Amino acid sequence: MAEQPIKNTSDEIDLGQLFQLIGKGFQKLVDFIASIFKGIFHVIILFLLFLQKNFIALFITVVVGVAAGFLADMYKTPEYISKMVVEPNFNSVQQLYNNIDFYNDLAKAEDSLTLSKELAISVSEAATIKKLFVDSYSDENQKIKLFDEFIQQLDTTTIKALDYESYLKNFNSMDARFHQISLIATNDDVAKKVQPAIVQSISANEYFKLQKRINDENLLLQEQIYNQQLSEIDSLQQLYKRVLVKEADKPMQGTSINLAENGESQNKELALVQEREVLKNRLVSLNKEKADKSSILNVISDFPVRGVKVKGFWKSYKFVFPVILLGLTISILSVLTLNKYLKGYKQNQEHNK
Repeated sequence: MAEQPIKNTSDEIDLGQLFQLIGKGFQKLVDFIASIFKGIFHVIILFLLFLQKNFIALFITVVVGVAAGFLADMYKTPEYISKMVVEPNFNSVQQLYNNIDFYNDLAKAEDSLTLSKELAISVSEAATIKKLFVDSYSDENQKIKLFDEFIQQLDTTTIKALDYESYLKNFNSMDARFHQISLIATNDDVAKKVQPAIVQSISANEYFKLQKRINDENLLLQEQIYNQQLSEIDSLQQLYKRVLVKEADKPMQGTSINLAENGESQNKELALVQEREVLKNRLVSLNKEKADKSSILNVISDFPVRGVKVKGFWKSYKFVFPVILLGLTISILSVLTLNKYLKGYKQNQEHNK
């Protein structure tokens, strides 16, 4: 009899076991995820049952909180906010932030005496100040301008390694050109009174005064150089005109005309005109810089004569009181429910024994 071939089923058995293991693993994963959702659903149901059971108590708590909040809002002292926009020069922005933080610390500590001396106001007026803070005041266009000014100071290699997105990641409030100072007080006109002291606290700094004096001298020197160059250009233009007039007065020899010399003179005249325009633009930029750097701290927008009343539902007592009372009530009811559950659990354990 011929021998029949033996079938090798080891590969089929191994694949079958592999698929079974994958199926079991997938089923366990599905069961685990389902158990999580069931647990979350169970907790939600328990919370809803808790609310249903204690609905009356919670409703009364909210009503009492809203009523108390309305009364508190009616009798609380109103607060007013005033804002001023400034432009610090000569790297004085850090000093500005330090000063405002110092004033704010005095206001929080209710040190009205020291605050009144620092801001040159009466003690009673200083007592009305509740908060001072400063933050950067810049939009996307201003950031682009700052980036353009920044890369102009770099070499070609560094510019290639830096892009706008990288610049924005390292951009902070100190890099902004404009900054907004905000003051919150119960007196609506105290902000206008403290403005001179805030500005003077920066302008009186000896280091910044030195920087401003040196900058003024440099700008004046640069202006003198530009004016001298303009005067020299004017003299050259007058000289070229006189030369052209003399050339024109010479008797023409035959019919020959030297076009090369005429063209060269016109090119020189055009170059002088272009150079004059460049110098005029530089003087315009210089005058703008002189205006921008005329003070150590430029006040772009003053504090208003009267502050604006601070409004906002989320900060009002009619919102805060109900939330606090509701939180306390839920906490107390939760403790009572938990205590009742623990007592029942203890009785069941003793009964099973």
